[in-house]
Amino acid sequence: MPTPTETLNLAVIIGSVREGRFAPVVANWFVEQAGQHGRFDVDLIDLADTPIPLELPAVPPAMEPDLPRPASMEPLTRRLAAADAVVVLTPDYNRSFPASLKAAIDWHYTEWQAKPVGFVGYSGGSGGLLAIEQLRQVFNELHAHTVRDYVSFPRYYELFSPDGTLKNPEEPNGAAKVLLDQLLWWGTVLRDARRERPLAV
Repeated sequence: MPTPTETLNLAVIIGSVREGRFAPVVANWFVEQAGQHGRFDVDLIDLADTPIPLELPAVPPAMEPDLPRPASMEPLTRRLAAADAVVVLTPDYNRSFPASLKAAIDWHYTEWQAKPVGFVGYSGGSGGLLAIEQLRQVFNELHAHTVRDYVSFPRYYELFSPDGTLKNPEEPNGAAKVLLDQLLWWGTVLRDARRERPLAV
């Protein structure tokens, strides 16, 4: 495990880009939790800030990881590559996750490999669990490791106050701590493994 002063680079990805989205409220809460944890350098990545084409090139990134990507996507690619661990924040859209998130995932390949991925979900019904379970399959295909625990906000509009704070924070804060502890352990182990024995797939 890292020393108490050592930190990991944690990318927190806002997966929703729709107008009027609630995602930034949940993201701000989680970034605060990660800051209080004290073992992460957090990079909040909002996919709404990056133009991501839905059309993949003829040769997908999984087959040609070094294939040049659109210039507008270069900052996103660089930030994902720098991450030691990832948290994906997603709603449920029609029992799945947003197309913007799938496009961001599919445009990359090596950036996900041998890294832990955690999830924070929210929706009016399942709390994002339908999206999370599908995302586990996607990331496993990309040689990422999805950690077991997650944070879920069903009926999120009843859980947050107008100022963006949680009405009853104890349980969500505890769930965030468990998730972050798992990401710290896996992120440290996999970071060291990538340095000593790069993944060959």
